[in-house]
Amino acid sequence: MALPEFVLERRFNAPRALVWRSWTEPDLLARWYGPGVETVIHKLDVTPGGLWLNEMRMGGGSHYQRVEYTEVIAPEKLVWLHSVSDGDWNIAANPMMPDWPRVLLTTVTFEEKDGQTDVRLTWVPHQASEAEIACFAGAVAGLDKGWGKGMELLAELLAELQA
Repeated sequence: MALPEFVLERRFNAPRALVWRSWTEPDLLARWYGPGVETVIHKLDVTPGGLWLNEMRMGGGSHYQRVEYTEVIAPEKLVWLHSVSDGDWNIAANPMMPDWPRVLLTTVTFEEKDGQTDVRLTWVPHQASEAEIACFAGAVAGLDKGWGKGMELLAELLAELQA
C-alpha cells in the first residue's frame, strides 16, 4: 500500500548556500519556522544522528517537536524523522490530534538553477499505524497552510539577507 505523501515545492530568489543556511542555522531557522508563534530552538545539531529540539510558544502554552537527522548532504539534502514530543523531548502523541503519526519521514532537497533555489519538502508517515496513516491522509490537503506561511516568511528573510 502506498503511503500518503505531502509535497511542498517552492522557488526562492536566493542562492542555494543562503537557503541552506536558513534551514541549518538556529538564528535564521527560528525566524521563519513556526509562523505566528515564538520559535525557541533548544538544540540544533544538523549532522546524521543529530537532534533539533524545537519549542513553539503560543497562547501561554508550548508545543514541542523532536527532529532526528538521518542524512545531511550539504547544501543539497536534509532527511529527518519529525515527531511531536513532550517537554522532556520524548516522542509523544499530538495532544490536538491523537492519531497524528508519531513520526514523519521528512526529506528536503535544495537545487540551484540560475541563481534561484528550488526547495522540495516531502512528509510521509514513518512506521505508522493504520489510524495514523488515515489521519495523515485526511490532513494532507491542509498541510500547505502552515508550511506555506513559513515559506512566505522564509522568502522575506532571504530577501532581507540579500539586501
